[in-house]
Amino acid sequence: MTTLLEVSGVSVTFDGFRAINNLSIQIAEPELRAVIGPNGAGKTTFMDIVTGKTKPDEGRVIFGEKSVSLLGMSESQIAQAGIGRKFQKPTVFEAQTVRENIAMALKNTRGPFDVLFGRRADNREERIREVSDEIGLTDVLDQPSGALSHGQKQWLEIGMLLAQDPRLLLVDEPAAGMTPAEREHTTNLLMRAAKTRAVVVVEHDMEFVRRLNCKVTVLHEGAVLAEGSLDHVTKNQDVIDVYLGR
Repeated sequence: MTTLLEVSGVSVTFDGFRAINNLSIQIAEPELRAVIGPNGAGKTTFMDIVTGKTKPDEGRVIFGEKSVSLLGMSESQIAQAGIGRKFQKPTVFEAQTVRENIAMALKNTRGPFDVLFGRRADNREERIREVSDEIGLTDVLDQPSGALSHGQKQWLEIGMLLAQDPRLLLVDEPAAGMTPAEREHTTNLLMRAAKTRAVVVVEHDMEFVRRLNCKVTVLHEGAVLAEGSLDHVTKNQDVIDVYLGR
């Protein structure tokens, strides 16, 4: 496994409040990583920095084997470099079918040669089917997305990101509001996706994190408090104190 993302010595202050404080995290490829921590620990700001939404005051954010700095890049350039982000609330095009939603996501990855050589139709249909199989929505490909359950909309949005074939996928609280069966499907989906890429899951729900069975990074006051398996970090006295508010 090689390091795909390296965040080192990053700090961000908003109106005198230090949201991220000398943060250093490394994510490998492929890898599944959970990032946990109490409210205000810096989990969302960490994702904002990696995706270019927030520029840090200091530090480095390096991506890929060519060690490209993400700090000089726009949000769209970072997305094109292979970093996808799923927000907590699903944003799918509800009037469009599941198939159309996936097809729209694929459009962004079409090169000029695909158009010239007519490579689109067969390949696209095949890719749409691959993605819908992966997220478990092949049976509802021709249904409008607005008719899907909350869990299915979340899977569709993950599928739309997978359609763009990102090397790093950032997923914010995927289990929120899901039924137990949906949560299990989501766990399997993320674990499969992480076999070929880096997947970072920001989550509050410890039971869900336990199911992911991956390395956990605990953030507190914008810095890494502990790192390791869930069992390892939950035995850490500092982590216990932070979570139980001692």
